[in-house]
Amino acid sequence: MRIVGLMSGTSGDGIDTALFEISGHPPQLDARMIAGETLPYDDPFRQRILTACSPNDSRVDAVCQLNVDVGERFAEAALYIIKQAGFSPDEIDLIGSHGQTIWHQVAADGTVTATLQIGEAAVIAERTGVTTISNFRPRDVAVGGQGAPLTGYADWLLLRHPDHWRAVQNIGGMGNVTFLPPLSDTSSTPLAFDTGPGNALIDAAVYKLTNGQFTYDVDARMARRGKLDEEWLEILLANPFFRRQPPKTTGRELFGTDMARQLVAEGQNRHLNPDSIVATITALTAQSIADAYQRFAPHPVEEVILGGGGRHNPVLVELIQSFTGGARVLTHEDIGLDSDFKEALVFALLAHETWHNRPGTHPALTGAQFPVVLGQITAGKNYASLLRRTWCA
Repeated sequence: MRIVGLMSGTSGDGIDTALFEISGHPPQLDARMIAGETLPYDDPFRQRILTACSPNDSRVDAVCQLNVDVGERFAEAALYIIKQAGFSPDEIDLIGSHGQTIWHQVAADGTVTATLQIGEAAVIAERTGVTTISNFRPRDVAVGGQGAPLTGYADWLLLRHPDHWRAVQNIGGMGNVTFLPPLSDTSSTPLAFDTGPGNALIDAAVYKLTNGQFTYDVDARMARRGKLDEEWLEILLANPFFRRQPPKTTGRELFGTDMARQLVAEGQNRHLNPDSIVATITALTAQSIADAYQRFAPHPVEEVILGGGGRHNPVLVELIQSFTGGARVLTHEDIGLDSDFKEALVFALLAHETWHNRPGTHPALTGAQFPVVLGQITAGKNYASLLRRTWCA
């Protein structure tokens, strides 16, 4: 099947759109990327998303309109990549859309009680004519799961090593990890959870410290120039989230713009210059990842595979390499995947499994009571013909 995967992460910086050819069924799934591109949001639109994520700043009417507007942007992204790949929409089977997370409600005990991703699927299906599968997280939450990280199931299907344990570490707005037993191990189960902040705190701090001139730390120049405040870092690592037992998830409701503003103020009170504030917040992301491995990894890992935008931050990568001991640190490219479109692949893959009425979760990954079929199907113009081809043949 030809499936477009669409993803906009908690960084809120743009849409990853990619077209894949997917075939087979677990455990023998094959996924090949045909084309992919990241389409950045303009700054006013990004600020609308970030404002919607803040309970102190958002309004229900603004979120309502943003749901439709994000859907329009997602539809444009899907049509763009279809055209770039040399196809027409009637040659595409499905679109898998994660949408844009606005809020992920986590109770004090770590239970996820609600989750909200916007990007109206009806708009995507109408504009493209392609049947769209969206809103993947809530079904997992409905059966007691965290609803995330959903990348773990794709990792389980595609990225296990024949002989040794791997940690697949995504660094988007948030960080999440999947610990994968080797294929030779038939008794161990995987484990996935959010490690804490990824790029979100760094990006928001840079934006505030540069008065909006930069939206991220370009080539980690600020972190490279800065001096780490080790005492402050230890205080930040005392956040209760880091000690909470997995499965666990988080988002901008904890590690977002509001916390970044607070951290900038704290750093200034500690008489740190902007570079040193960014250096310490960057170290927080790296150290929280390493601490998660030390606390919760079911088995020592021999390889760490980095993905997401954070892999482009050289200081962050260097810190992770130094903090994770003897593990070999790789990127998805080292194992034949494109890091930039890993999450787009995840939602194309989940759309494929949902269409075939197969679960998109493993209970060991999200804490769900049992595996469930994820997402909601919004019929496009191709719906009847797709049913006939894939279900009635």
